[in-house]
Amino acid sequence: MQELPERIDGAPSRVRVLVVVEGTHDIKFLRRISALLHSAHPALPDLAAMERNRELIFLPISGHPQAWIRRLSPLNLPEFHLYDREQSPVTEQRLETVDRINQRSRCRGMLTQKRSLENYLHPHSIQVITDVPLEFDDHACVATLAAQQVFESSHGKSAWQRLTRRAQVRLTNRAKHWLNTSAVEEMTVPLLQERDPDGEIISWLETIRQLAETA
Repeated sequence: MQELPERIDGAPSRVRVLVVVEGTHDIKFLRRISALLHSAHPALPDLAAMERNRELIFLPISGHPQAWIRRLSPLNLPEFHLYDREQSPVTEQRLETVDRINQRSRCRGMLTQKRSLENYLHPHSIQVITDVPLEFDDHACVATLAAQQVFESSHGKSAWQRLTRRAQVRLTNRAKHWLNTSAVEEMTVPLLQERDPDGEIISWLETIRQLAETA
């Protein structure tokens, strides 16, 4: 197993895999959804547990995935990159980035089939939190829709359009937080199977497990 130099506090680091995502909300989602799936399928990794055990490091890159194609290679650790599909032309740019990542040894890049991780949530898990029904497809910006629906449920229809752009962004970011924490915690395996019938999230976790085993 690859071992990095000792930490400053004297505890040896035994990092087995780097998980590169776009932002901290993605980390919140993956920690929780992996714990759910691990409870039902113990062979799948619990990413939060791996992180606590210093076997995994999440790295939020805040956009520009192409800048990270080879930046981590000096660490000589397995890398798993997961990026949102978003919309054209961003999608095409990210597909090219993923292809280049996959040319590297012990590195795997994937693009979500849905627009973002929030699109894998079941509407029921959102309604439990907000008491507001929400309908969305695989290509919708779920955070914006959720923020708008919740705001208008209290302030009336069309109230969202009267907000400043800055206020809309603030409420959308707030929605991103509870979607990727509280709403994920309301998910069940059957609800996830309904939203992800092809087992895409399971495939991500299996890939992370396989990469960790190469360290």
